[in-house]
Amino acid sequence: MRRLLNTLYVTSQGAYLAKDGEAVAVRVEHETRLRVPLHGLGGVVCFGQVGASPALLGACAEADVGVSFLSESGRFLASVRGPVSGNVLLRREQYRRADSAPGRAGLARCFVQGKLLNCRAVVRRALRDHGADMDAAPLDAVARGLTDMAERAARAATDDSVRGIEGEAAAAYFSIFGQLVRTDDEAFAFSTRSRRPPLDAVNCLLSFLYTLLAHDVRSALEAVGLDPQVGFLHRDRPGRPSLALDVMEEFRPWLADRLVLSLINRRQVRPGNFSRGGTGGVLLADEARKRVLVAWQARKQEEVTHPFIDEKVAIGLLPHVQALLLARHLRGELDGYPPFLWR
Repeated sequence: MRRLLNTLYVTSQGAYLAKDGEAVAVRVEHETRLRVPLHGLGGVVCFGQVGASPALLGACAEADVGVSFLSESGRFLASVRGPVSGNVLLRREQYRRADSAPGRAGLARCFVQGKLLNCRAVVRRALRDHGADMDAAPLDAVARGLTDMAERAARAATDDSVRGIEGEAAAAYFSIFGQLVRTDDEAFAFSTRSRRPPLDAVNCLLSFLYTLLAHDVRSALEAVGLDPQVGFLHRDRPGRPSLALDVMEEFRPWLADRLVLSLINRRQVRPGNFSRGGTGGVLLADEARKRVLVAWQARKQEEVTHPFIDEKVAIGLLPHVQALLLARHLRGELDGYPPFLWR
């Protein structure tokens, strides 16, 4: 099993990353603030005005450490990686399957079923834990609706049909998501999902964590030799990591969404941690961003039992496990792709 390595998140504006022997040196105003051995890193994520030396980027590429650059608000900009690993025959099969309507539909069904059942699990957990203190009827209706939509997705004949069901399910799920926020503070009111830009604090946190999740999933896919640009549920678009977005779907509800709810409900983030930018989007303050990153790293260290391989796995390794299972399916070693289902 692959070892869970740390991700280095650099949020200090004006920081510069340099190679220092076999380590990454983080320098601010010509002073080395941090030194991290390369062999202990799984990735580096830079926010905003952060630079990196060519020597360091080359060393990271050789060590298979991906370096991603995001805007200060968390929007993905670019990434630097070494040569694609893995068997070219695996990628050729991925491309053939993506060009086949039945092949696209088959995998799209798996990704969407995983997402919908995990959305249902999030709603059911809220009902179990807080049902006595909330209006349970709408949540129960959405949970039952998600069950029905997951069954419909399993029978859908085309990838377009699967996308339609996924859109319907997302609308239903986010229609009650605000009730899962256990605070009366208007600063955390939620009515609908907004992306570019996020228009409220909850959407800001969702978008930020989805970006972190996308980085981890993309790295996992590249590590097993799959092309993260060529997906089955998400259509091809220049610059879009469609396969990473596909595999992300099953992780969004129980990993990212639940962490957002925990951060708010446990008051780890507060209304004063957010501000509105010039475009109308809501931004996360630097200090709060660091707290979110610490919580994300801590969550990745936790272990769960994977329902398919029946082994305890660190949550941070789950994208790698799913990437391996997808590769095995494409190679013909598994009859179908088993999405991760939270229980």
